[in-house]
Amino acid sequence: MKKLSSLLASAAVALVALAPLRAEILEQVVVKVNGDIVTKSEFERMQVEFLRQRPELQNVTLDSPELQKAVAESTPQLILSAVDELLLVQRGRELGYAMSDEQFKSVLDNIKKDNNIEDEAKFQDALRQEGMTLADLRRQLEKNMLQTRVQQNEVLGKISVTEDEAHAYYNEHSREFTTPSEVMLREILINVPSSDRGVNVAEDDAAKQKAEDVRHRLLGGEPFARIASEVSDAASKTNGGLIGPVHTDELAPALQTMIEGMKVGDVTPVIRTQRGYQILAVESRTETKVRTFEEARTDIGDKIAEQKRRGETQKYLEKLRAQATITFKNDELKKAYEQALAARQKALEPEQAPGA
Repeated sequence: MKKLSSLLASAAVALVALAPLRAEILEQVVVKVNGDIVTKSEFERMQVEFLRQRPELQNVTLDSPELQKAVAESTPQLILSAVDELLLVQRGRELGYAMSDEQFKSVLDNIKKDNNIEDEAKFQDALRQEGMTLADLRRQLEKNMLQTRVQQNEVLGKISVTEDEAHAYYNEHSREFTTPSEVMLREILINVPSSDRGVNVAEDDAAKQKAEDVRHRLLGGEPFARIASEVSDAASKTNGGLIGPVHTDELAPALQTMIEGMKVGDVTPVIRTQRGYQILAVESRTETKVRTFEEARTDIGDKIAEQKRRGETQKYLEKLRAQATITFKNDELKKAYEQALAARQKALEPEQAPGA
């Protein structure tokens, strides 16, 4: 992980084309938002934290195309997020929010508990591995808390879902609340040999007759699982021919129609497939279930609220952005920021259109 972090940080520096630091310079600003700044090291840390979650980058080299591409693709969204975070944090401070010592201690205790860290030495070692101090951690946690409080009080608290909206969503998204019928099947497959010259008619007839004989045995009461394990050419023979559960709407239309008319225990006629001749039996089934509006009411409210939250959060950020002074110290990052901002506004247009 240390190797990956080092590679990502190096690649991030190369991508944003920041000038090399002289020995006497401690930090370099990449963007200034009102009175706050994002430094080069802070932005690199954001990229490392984002990209280190991708397992395919664990063993790449600094000059690998995969790493360079990942860094390039992540830069626009990350620099936009960095500015958004500052806008929300600044607003939180304006509203008087702050993290108390008691709150910080409570969060620390939860972090230690969740990560099974029982003593302070192990905790400090974990911080060092992440390249952080306790003060760094507190600043990050407070930033997260400020952003959450602002969104809860300034955005989420003003979102409501009407009954008309809920009913409209339910009617327009009925598939979300429908659990299709499922069947457990058993199969027996009799292969038909084939070659470059196609299928031999005599071999095809023999396979079909064998399948018909097997079906007669099944209709005579012999256990399907036993016969499948004896004669089937399908991989499922090791499990008595058992396959599924399968959603009935995922079956081929003709087979779906056939299965829908069968009861548990029924056996299909011999069916010609690409590989040969197949016989199916219905082992078990569940019927299609549709959740009523009342049963789905909570989920519907959550889904609509989430849609509104995205739109309203972006509107709120645009309001803060319009009132802010944002100054970039790096032209490449400025272009990346503008690219991500334009993409976000375009993505939001379909969601905002109905209410326009």
